[in-house]
Amino acid sequence: MWRDRWFAVGGIGAAVACLACLTPIAVGILGAIGLSAWVGHLDLVVLPVLAALLIYRYRVACRRAP
Repeated sequence: MWRDRWFAVGGIGAAVACLACLTPIAVGILGAIGLSAWVGHLDLVVLPVLAALLIYRYRVACRRAP
């Protein structure tokens, strides 16, 4: 029960950290190499990748649980 709550809190924290830290860095890199037109679609890629990682981690954690 508590493990599921902590997993949800960790997922929310990872999403906030991803948006707060990774997105500005990616904007800077894309602007530096001339691909600044892709910046508007950056969150459409970052959030599904994060969701896929969370689903994968949850399945791995469920396999280990007795």
